[in-house]
This record gives sequence, C-alpha cells and structure tokens, in this order.
Amino acid sequence: MNTPQKSNVRYIVFKDADTWYAVALEFNIVESGDDPKIAMFNLFEAVTGYVESCQKIKGSRFSSLNQKADSKYEKLWAIIKDSKSKIVSPYQIYSYGHQLV
Repeated sequence: MNTPQKSNVRYIVFKDADTWYAVALEFNIVESGDDPKIAMFNLFEAVTGYVESCQKIKGSRFSSLNQKADSKYEKLWAIIKDSKSKIVSPYQIYSYGHQLV
C-alpha cells in the first residue's frame, strides 16, 4: 500500500500511432511525448509532484495514492508481465517496471 512517506508505482511507456505514452498505473497519471524518454521523464516529474502534494495535505487519504488503474492499462501490464502469454502487446513497449517515489 502506498503512503505519503513511501510509494511504489507501476509504469509503462508505449507507443500508439506516432505518440509515446507513459502511464503510472496506481496514480492514473498519463503523460505523452514525441520521444519515449521525454514521456517517461514527464511521467516521473508528474508522479513526484503528485506524491509531494499528497505529503503536504494533512490527513491525506491513502486512496489518492492507491487508485484503481484504467482496465486497458491493467490488461497491457498483464500482457507485458506474463512471459508465457501468447498474446502480443498491440503497442511498441519502450519500458515498464516499478518505480519507488
């Protein structure tokens, strides 16, 4: 469980058409860019700002840091993480993983 003092977020950076998207699943933050590195940088900047804002709010509820991810991103995460899956991602994946914030 994410708290204002310690957070861990799953992220995916993928290309759809001509745009790169970076998604933080637990926070429902999506950033985009023409380059995957820029999209990922923007995502982590947004995530850091989001967590810092939650830290400043007294009595901040943990639900803000533990949101239910959009189902399409959960499905994409499952496809990426399942090495035995015969289902191929419909997107070009640049990066994915966990990030401590």
